[in-house]
Amino acid sequence: MIESTPKFIQGIFPVTGKGFAKPVPLENAAYVVPSDKRSQLIYFRAGNSTNELVSVALARNGQPMRLFPIGAKASVHVPLAVVEDLFPDSKIEVLVGAPEGASGSVVLDIGFVEI
Repeated sequence: MIESTPKFIQGIFPVTGKGFAKPVPLENAAYVVPSDKRSQLIYFRAGNSTNELVSVALARNGQPMRLFPIGAKASVHVPLAVVEDLFPDSKIEVLVGAPEGASGSVVLDIGFVEI
């Protein structure tokens, strides 16, 4: 039997838009796969308090992996039907793109499972 361990990126993060072409990494919103494990992203939940659409990007080792648009003052829950292995030592970072000057918060609950 394969043992699995849940891991999360969770919190409320301030957002100040710099434009959609310049997504900003969120402080303390990252996850590194342990060197002796693989991991999978299994769900993404997020809320957006700004008056504008925002785009939350998950980057793997600096490269965009998934994009999640979130409407103004809206939320999303995405159970991922297509999962892929995240290999040992992969670094997952959360970035947010928003229109220039947009400000507010994003609420994140991102679930991984280590195997």
